[in-house]
Formats: sequence, C-alpha cells, structure tokens
Amino acid sequence: MSVVRELSPGWLLDHLSFINKISYELHQHHEPCCSKNEPISSVHLDTLHMDSMSSFGASATCIASTTKPENDDGGNCEMLIQKYVFRSELFDVTKPYITSDIHKECQQSNEKEDLVNDVKKEISISVSGKKRKRCVVFNQGELDAMEYHTKIRGLILDGSSQLIQEGLKSGFLHPLYEKRDKYSEPITLPLDTCNLSELCEMAKHLPSLNEMELQTLQLMEDDISVTEQDLFSRIVENNSSFTKMITLMGQKYLLPPKSSFLLSDISCMYPLLSCKKTYDVIVIDPPWQNKSVKRSNRYSYLSPLQIKQIPIPKLAAPNCLVVTWVTNRQKHLRFVKEELYPSWSVEIVAEWHWVKITSSGEFVFPLDSPHKKPYEGLILGRVREKAALPLRNAGVKELPIPDHKLIVSVPCTLHSHKPPLAGNIPAFLLFTAKGN
Repeated sequence: MSVVRELSPGWLLDHLSFINKISYELHQHHEPCCSKNEPISSVHLDTLHMDSMSSFGASATCIASTTKPENDDGGNCEMLIQKYVFRSELFDVTKPYITSDIHKECQQSNEKEDLVNDVKKEISISVSGKKRKRCVVFNQGELDAMEYHTKIRGLILDGSSQLIQEGLKSGFLHPLYEKRDKYSEPITLPLDTCNLSELCEMAKHLPSLNEMELQTLQLMEDDISVTEQDLFSRIVENNSSFTKMITLMGQKYLLPPKSSFLLSDISCMYPLLSCKKTYDVIVIDPPWQNKSVKRSNRYSYLSPLQIKQIPIPKLAAPNCLVVTWVTNRQKHLRFVKEELYPSWSVEIVAEWHWVKITSSGEFVFPLDSPHKKPYEGLILGRVREKAALPLRNAGVKELPIPDHKLIVSVPCTLHSHKPPLAGNIPAFLLFTAKGN
C-alpha cells in the first residue's frame, strides 16, 4: 500500500512501495522451443540478485527465474522472467541533511529578532581593532519568504507531527536507535547515474524530422534493438502487458507496461500535439532556475517565458487538473499564480506541500532553516476555458479539492525525484466523481 496513513492534514506515503507495485518484469524466451519428448535443461535463478550498478545507474536490482510454458505444438519452451525492484537503499535517509545542532550554531551569530517586522539586524564586526555595527537589509524576496514560512509553519509542523506519529506506531518509520546496521554505509552512486538531460540536449541538435518520421513508435514484443535516433522527438509506446528494456547511450532503461513517453527538448512538442489526445490530469515539474542549478551545471533551466510556451491549453481536456511543482522561491510561486496559470486559463484551486522526512521521522532540514526548507509546494488548478464543454464522462460532477494538504514521505536520494501522485492520493480529490 503506497498510502501508509491518511489523516485530515494529508498523507504519509511509501514512495518505494509505489515504484515496486508497477511490477517491472521482463519476459524473454531463454531457449528455443523443444519437443515435449526432449529433456529440458534449465538454470534455476530464483535467488539471483544481478549487479545492476553499471546498467541501471545503481537504482534497481534484479531477481530472475525460469518457467516452461507449453507452446502451441504441445512442447515446452523456456521463458526467462526477470523482475526488477528499486533499491531500497536509495530511500534509506536515516539522518537529516543538516542537523539541528549545526543549524543552532549558525543561528548563534545572529540576533534573535522578528525577521518579518524588523527588516534590519545588527551584527558586530571587528575592523582594525575597533568594533562598529553594520546594518544588513533583507531584500524583498527574503522578506516574502519569511512571511510565507510564518504563514504555513504551523500547519507543516502540526500536520507532519500527526502523520509521523502514525508512521512510528505502524512500524513504517523507525526511531534512529532501532535502525538495523544493514545500510550503515551510504550507497555511492556513479556520476553518470542518468543521462536523460544529455539525451534531450542531443535531440535539440538533430535535424528536424518530417511528419511521417514523427509517427508513434510502438515497441514490439521482442524488439529491443532500437537506437537513440529511433527514440528522439517521437512518441514511444509500450502497449504490451510486460516491461520493455531499451538502451540509450550505453545505459538501460525500463519502460513499464501500457505506458509511453516523449524524449525531446521542450521546443519540440509537435509529436505530442499530433497525437490529438487530451488529458484529465497534467503534472509539471519545470527545471526552475536557482543558484544550485547554476553552480552544479547539472541540467539546463527554463525561463518563465519558455515555461509559459508549454501548450497546456491544447493538451488539457475540459476541467483538466494541472499540478505544478514549485520551489520555495517566492518569485516562482508568484509567477505560477499570477502569470503562468492565468495564461493557460487555469484557475488555482489548492496549494499543497510535500514534507521531506528521514526514515526516523525527522525533517531533512531544520524547519526554520533560513537557507533550505524541508518542504516544497504543489499548485493545483483546473482549466476553466473549456468549462462550457461537456465533461468526458456523463453523470459526473467536480468535487472540491481541499487546500493546504500535506504529502509526507522519505525522499529518494536520486536528484529531484518527486513522490508519486497517481495511485496514492484518493481519486475523489484529483478527478471528477460520479454524481448521486
């Protein structure tokens, strides 16, 4: 169960459980079909854990087994079934990223004043043996951040505490002293854990494809011999009931059953639009500009103008729910609320908060840290431009979405992995429901 506990403040989620519920199973014919009178030699691999450090970026492990289903001629053929599970070590966040003791040391050099009402603080410094006072003035962005934090601090603290207590009671969360020594050593990830950003950058420099070449690529049952060029800037579908494996830049990726994706730079959205499909729910996690991204050069960020150009109105079904992940920077929050959603004809209906905790129930950052907070925001809105059109299903009504709900979970140590919404949050909150 991905929802460990649901209370009035929100939900305590098990992100790892959700990933593994998808059932990443590869089915491959291991040996040619045999006559039913011939003896069959098989290799029993039920307990084999394959080392996936190089091929799956240290994110998955594999257990393999063999079966011998009968073929159409009454003979047997050997089927190799490989089941992949996400490595639980990647969710083994046992300690906060910044401890409270370190946070307190940082605070000792500052005067304890009301940072919102008094915009100046005095710091004693020594210059040439003499002491003088210097006034530090907070800029408007910092003041807005302080005011926002003051507004939501109570609901973050109280709601999270309730859900964390339930997690400790259920055994999903463990006090630090009860943690097993199994994961005492932190897992070391290779530098090239994922090259998807490099692949998208490569796609920008490829020559434009014509309309015929942009047709949807459907992965066949036993065809995994596709190249990077085959997958760029086109919809790729796995319509089978089993997982498919594809190789990109020497790394292997698993595509779940009944799923599809578009690997493209955001400037090439035509393949998605050409499918003529609309969606009831659209979740967006833009690469927001921030200092950390600039320093690490991990990926390219989008400007506000580029984000506004995402063709949400053409992709959204009537009353589509649009969910946008936003950092705590007030400039970005204001942009989504005051510019982005209005430009898409999206009406804001709720603002939720993802609270990141350790496996022992502590915030990953001190709640009152002036630098990084242990929470991020989600802005939920509905497309209203098409409200006059009938809903996709007759006899349904739109239910209100409560404001300031909390999603509490242990974050994945891989960069920027967000907790899942589909399959976790009750459907009556995200979708329309049948009327009485």
